[in-house]
Amino acid sequence: MSQAAATVTAISSNSARKIFDRQRTACLAEPFLSFEDRRRVLADLEAILVAHQDELAAAINRDFGNRSIHESKLLEIFPTITGLADTRQKLKRWMRPRRRHVSFWFMGAKNRVIPQPKGVVGIVSPWNYPLQLALSPLTSAVAAGNRCMIKMAADSQNLCRLLQRLVSAVISEEMVAVLPGVSAADFTALPFDHLIFTGSPGTGRVVMRTAADNLTPVTLELGGKSPTIVAPDFDLDKAAERILYVKYINAGQTCVAPDYLFLPKDRVPAFVDKAREVISRRYPRIDSKDYTAIINERAFDRLIRLLDDARAKGAEIVTLVPGSEPDRQLRKIPPTLALNVSDEMLLMQEEIFGPILPVKTYLTMDEVIARVNAGERPLALYLFTEDKALADRVIYRTMSGGVGINDCAMHVAQHDLPFGGIGNSGMGQYHGYEGFLEFSKLRPVFKQSPVPTSALMAPPYGKTFERLYNLMIKFRLL
Repeated sequence: MSQAAATVTAISSNSARKIFDRQRTACLAEPFLSFEDRRRVLADLEAILVAHQDELAAAINRDFGNRSIHESKLLEIFPTITGLADTRQKLKRWMRPRRRHVSFWFMGAKNRVIPQPKGVVGIVSPWNYPLQLALSPLTSAVAAGNRCMIKMAADSQNLCRLLQRLVSAVISEEMVAVLPGVSAADFTALPFDHLIFTGSPGTGRVVMRTAADNLTPVTLELGGKSPTIVAPDFDLDKAAERILYVKYINAGQTCVAPDYLFLPKDRVPAFVDKAREVISRRYPRIDSKDYTAIINERAFDRLIRLLDDARAKGAEIVTLVPGSEPDRQLRKIPPTLALNVSDEMLLMQEEIFGPILPVKTYLTMDEVIARVNAGERPLALYLFTEDKALADRVIYRTMSGGVGINDCAMHVAQHDLPFGGIGNSGMGQYHGYEGFLEFSKLRPVFKQSPVPTSALMAPPYGKTFERLYNLMIKFRLL
């Protein structure tokens, strides 16, 4: 057995608490990692991904039963590599202490803010984008100088074991530890200095309650029903090409996928025709390796239940791959539209997380805005329009984690934009500089001047105090 393989076995059998204690001890011994140390870890992670792309994509494929190798490379490996590179390039600037304004009454004093590591960060990643949603927050947390522990989903253990082997071969466990087989309950109960969880809103509530026992701050990325709106002025063919691409990659198992679509009432037939043409070109057969399987039987059965419920309540179900039916053996459901949907259908009440796109019609944009605002705040909102005034109207009258204008999900690929939800779709954010800040303690430092003016305000109080105080109030001496 190789040394790396033996390490996997040892870490799998160790308790999460022992690994946490080792990281906490290392953190206390060296609480502020240097720029060189942080940059080295980021470079090591980047090198691992570049050198082992095929192995990583193959492990993800095994976990899914079938996950497009090309989608794993494009949607997980590539953005994680470029995110690491972007962070390395900007890290020195992010780490610099920032000078702050000194109030007038403290002339001669100095203020600064130092971004310091919080300590030990726990990362809980989901199965749908298991590599990217583990290593993207890791990038931000390491950049901020933290030690990190990663718990991956039970459905992602092939990738988890591979990642543990690759990481432990070049990065010490006291810095980054990937934990195959650890339970969520054991992991989230640890007294982390920060915890980030990606998953469902229901599980997010449980994680937050558990973290509260240790007063651990949390970042939650929780998904939700992201609305997609096509305005009357936008080219329908362009909208369909872009919406359907993001909806059906990873078989719809994407937290920022379009969850339901608003179309002007008279444009539904044209959209259906275009959707059939696009999907027959991209996925002519659902047994194609390019079309991803549903992650497990439980998720497959849930999606079938959503379709059956919608059909029973009057929806028209349109299968976009001619002659295809859900295939339980392959765990694949063909790309599907649901027309004539109503809010009583489960499709419109639950996050779909699968290859089913409900279509709602509207007459005015006020209807759409009211419907969006009536639901929980989504992780993303997408609007297709060339009308800037309309775009601003929708942006400023709704709330979501992020916004995409004339495309879907591409805001997540921007390294200089923060990513995160609000309300039911999450809290906190990472990616880029905002990710660095999320995992840092912005520590204020005040240095008093050699001759502090505040001494003039000390007791015994009298006329001098009154005159100075009145001047401060009159001129608002900041």
